[in-house]
Amino acid sequence: MDTQQVSVPPRPPSAGVVHINIRLTDGYTIISNRLSQHRGMSLLAIGLGTHIQSLPDGRRVGVKALAAIFPESETRIAAALRELEQHGFLRRTRERVGGGKLATRTESYNHPEAAARGRGRGRERVPVPVPVPERAAVPVPTRAAVPVPAAEPVPVPAAGPVPAAGPGPGPVPAPVAEPVRVAVPEPVPAPVPAPDPVSVEPVPAPRLVPTPTAPRKPRVTLPVPQRPTEALYAAAADLLAGLPRAAPLFLLSEEDVRGLVPGVAAWLERGARPDAVRAAVTDDPPVPLRHPAKLLRHRLATLLPPPLPTAEPTVPLQNCDDCDRAFRSSVPGRCRGCRDARAYGDESCLIGA
Repeated sequence: MDTQQVSVPPRPPSAGVVHINIRLTDGYTIISNRLSQHRGMSLLAIGLGTHIQSLPDGRRVGVKALAAIFPESETRIAAALRELEQHGFLRRTRERVGGGKLATRTESYNHPEAAARGRGRGRERVPVPVPVPERAAVPVPTRAAVPVPAAEPVPVPAAGPVPAAGPGPGPVPAPVAEPVRVAVPEPVPAPVPAPDPVSVEPVPAPRLVPTPTAPRKPRVTLPVPQRPTEALYAAAADLLAGLPRAAPLFLLSEEDVRGLVPGVAAWLERGARPDAVRAAVTDDPPVPLRHPAKLLRHRLATLLPPPLPTAEPTVPLQNCDDCDRAFRSSVPGRCRGCRDARAYGDESCLIGA
């Protein structure tokens, strides 16, 4: 009764992600958690590193090639590549190819620490000289000694004077061995290890700073109301003074408020509500915000709404002097019927009879 029931499926977690995995047989790549769960890189760098590791060898992974595939800009892709290089998941070096040209070699690592240790062991390895096989000793041929014939005995007569011995044969010179030239093996130079390729850091593009004599854009003129009134200016001043309540970054000085009041009054004159003006000039400010008054001046001038459409004047009603009927005219007088009747010579308007 104490045996654990191993056939019971594990209970799914009550919160968090639940993985629904299907066994894959093709079209997949093994990605290390060192990359997918890295805490020091941005999500863009992690996604770009995952994409690069899923590509086959030989595929181009330059900034322009990646920008042609993904919606991110070249600047963001270049920053992500620098993050991958900084944390060791990518290594770009410049190598010489045929014709004296330079080519960029890109290496992607799924385990940067192990790859770094492997490169360190490769640098500490000392080149061992290649042993030169010794040549077999060549036997030196020697000349065989020439046999010298022994001198024949001279018969001596038993009686009689012994004749004086003449000069006998001289000593035979010993054979002189000729020097034999033996081939001496030439010294083989030890192999020199090829130097490691030096990584060339990309040179940042120069910042294009305009010259002091370059023409500058004209300063945007702050709008002013067409019919300024004290009530309009007072409402504009109250709106500017109350900006820090909704947007604490827009804390203005009294001088800044006096300079921006005409621009806010022009917005209010054109029918913009105070909350709409406040949202338009304070929405999505840059970080950090160094000059709030300059930002408000720029937005008040560039985002000014169009003026309200002018309503057509209403022509008042007039009573005809002859028939007392109502008609629309800017001046009092007679209606069209009475004017036509008088034009034909009638004394009185028959329409009103």
